[in-house]
Amino acid sequence: MALVHKLMNRTDSLRKCLKLSDASCPFLNTRFADYCSSSLQKPVATPGKTSAQRNTEGGLQGDHQREVALDITSPEEKPEVSFDKAIKDEIKDHFRRLKDDIVNHWIGPEGRPLHEVLMEQAKVVWQFRGKEDLDNWTVTSDKTIGGRSEVFLKMGKNNQSALLYGTLSSVAPQDGESGRSGYCAMISRVPRGSFDIKRSYDWSQFNTLYLRVRGDGRPWMVNIREDTDIIQRKNQMYSYFMFTRGGPYWQEIKIPFSKFFFSNQGRIRDAQHQLLLDKISSIGFTLADKVDGPFFLEIDFIGVFNDPAHTEEFAYENSPVLSPRLFKQR
Repeated sequence: MALVHKLMNRTDSLRKCLKLSDASCPFLNTRFADYCSSSLQKPVATPGKTSAQRNTEGGLQGDHQREVALDITSPEEKPEVSFDKAIKDEIKDHFRRLKDDIVNHWIGPEGRPLHEVLMEQAKVVWQFRGKEDLDNWTVTSDKTIGGRSEVFLKMGKNNQSALLYGTLSSVAPQDGESGRSGYCAMISRVPRGSFDIKRSYDWSQFNTLYLRVRGDGRPWMVNIREDTDIIQRKNQMYSYFMFTRGGPYWQEIKIPFSKFFFSNQGRIRDAQHQLLLDKISSIGFTLADKVDGPFFLEIDFIGVFNDPAHTEEFAYENSPVLSPRLFKQR
């Protein structure tokens, strides 16, 4: 009986709609017919509930439209790529860095008062406390000439050091030209200023290189390069030995700058020259002990130190300054 009663009510509502459609509003015929047909498919609800349901559906539909609008980016909202703007921003950044350099030069080195710099006994130049510190370094090996040595650089335990590791191989490349091989190196990048101008380190107030490292007992070569005003000769450098003990303990190494000897393409030159400490461009570490196998070197920091007990200016006699007779032109 309840079902029959519902059918009767729906039939009456359909008749009323048809009568309204025959009235003086012919343009509403289609809309009212659609409404009546839809009323046959949906249960009849009270006016209060109907309005609430419409508001809810409208709100949900509006939220859905907002989500779609967020997902679909219109052509007007796409970010514009402008090369002119990128160039202008780059120029502004370089001018800002140039301004900082000029202001720091007026105040003192690195923006500090001059008396603080003169009283400084030690200075940390490189330290490794995050992956961004590794960006100042690059690694290389004899793979560049066809060798088999491999070298890698990553952060050490707890991001408190840099770990240089790999495998050394003295097998010469089969190219018919190279007769020897077997080296791995870690080199600091040349510092750059505004407009990508090369800069240099000024260590003239210090006399000793100061490092805290932990190795596997292998000997390393510490290499320092100068940035002079003449044509840069990339194969010329100043070198000295660094001997690691091995084991789990850290060691602090101090190498006087007066001990560094002048070399060219790995060969010690007869005429030795003193290292210009106010024109340092980079420093590096090279392993080439001809012992094949794995290696590692962990570095905490690299700095400079002023040792008042060290008074030696230059350790080698075969210098044109110290022994001019040895280099007289005949």
